[in-house]
Amino acid sequence: MTAHAVAASLPDIATLRDRCRALAVLDSIMSPDWESRYYSFDTGWRPGEEMASMRNGSGDAWSAVFTSAGVFIRAFDHESPMSPAGNHDELWPGLVDTVPEVFSAQVHEPAFSFAGGLAATVCLWRQRDDDRWYAGDIDFPDGDDPDGADWLFEVLVDPTPLAYHRFAEDYYETSVDRSALGAVFALRPLTDDVVRRLNPDLTVEDLADDVAAIGYPS
Repeated sequence: MTAHAVAASLPDIATLRDRCRALAVLDSIMSPDWESRYYSFDTGWRPGEEMASMRNGSGDAWSAVFTSAGVFIRAFDHESPMSPAGNHDELWPGLVDTVPEVFSAQVHEPAFSFAGGLAATVCLWRQRDDDRWYAGDIDFPDGDDPDGADWLFEVLVDPTPLAYHRFAEDYYETSVDRSALGAVFALRPLTDDVVRRLNPDLTVEDLADDVAAIGYPS
């Protein structure tokens, strides 16, 4: 799966935002230590902008910036043959050439930079009035996952909680209650029972700041 397959698999903007917020709350429950989390969501990342993100602590990440114009997503697999690190610090041809001007600020965002340019092997975007997601016209190098899109977006493109369930049990090395996970994935208001089935050391009150920052429904 490349960026083109991810573009065909992502839901509409509102559904994607809900999914990103659910993943962020799930990780805030599974990992109270923010530095150890995979998934995050910040409703106040920039004035008028929200950002969902994934980071694995090894240099691989994706960021989805929600703006009034739509959503811009960039992802970076540091081992991909499309990484700027292996291409004289240059982005892979076609990656951002057709990104609409309304997302110029995100393409040049310092927080996403590598050697003065965008740290990306995947770029996707969708404007508010678009009926689908877009990716650049790219001649991909050989390989099953040349841009890293397959593993980077495995959880995000799944419309069910199953991909996150597999991820969480592996990453956090613990069994994860599927029913409680499903309740959060569906953005149902948190209860102490749901939270404790995922992490017996937490309550809803403990998560108040995270829930507010993520914008999870109360």
